Amino acid sequence: MKTFTTSTMLVILRNSNIFKDYKYGRKVLNLALRIKEAAEIHGDFTLRSGKKSNLYFDKYRFESDPLLLADVAKAMSPLVPAKTQVLCGLEMGGIPVVTMLSHFSQLPAAFIRKAPKEYGTCKFAEGADLAAKRIVLVEDVVSSGGAIIDAANMLRASGIDVDTAICVIDRQTGGAENLRKAGISLISVLQASDIEAASN
Repeated sequence: MKTFTTSTMLVILRNSNIFKDYKYGRKVLNLALRIKEAAEIHGDFTLRSGKKSNLYFDKYRFESDPLLLADVAKAMSPLVPAKTQVLCGLEMGGIPVVTMLSHFSQLPAAFIRKAPKEYGTCKFAEGADLAAKRIVLVEDVVSSGGAIIDAANMLRASGIDVDTAICVIDRQTGGAENLRKAGISLISVLQASDIEAASN
């Protein structure tokens, strides 16, 4: 009998009429709309690429809303692989997400810096002990996947296995493919297409 991963099932559901009638699917679609309403702002913006845009997605707006962030974590919790022992949030957007996810999943959290601090313990990983633990990296939004790959490289250099990352939104701009090449599977609650398609 063929089995599917959670991420594969979500892809199947997204591409079928079942998804709109499925209880979890309805919650996720509603979540997409709420995130869009909270984070999508209009105006004159210069993007990181240097291009101009009249539309900007401010991810910190949904991360700073406690009720919305709690519902994001509730939707993310069932996607955490069963044998996970520690959730590792990436600086800085992954920190509020992993903190709330830790609360709902009852799994300990660690906080991964972009670089080791230069004082005190001089660690790049704060919080729960990661030695010999099965971990999952937690990020808010994935674009190229570069931040996850950088964190994975630091962890692997310290003898910690990394093969899975989970995020709130996959922007569908090559991040999942880049992570796959680095030996990391990406699980997302939402994809950019879900946000774009969300409407009242």
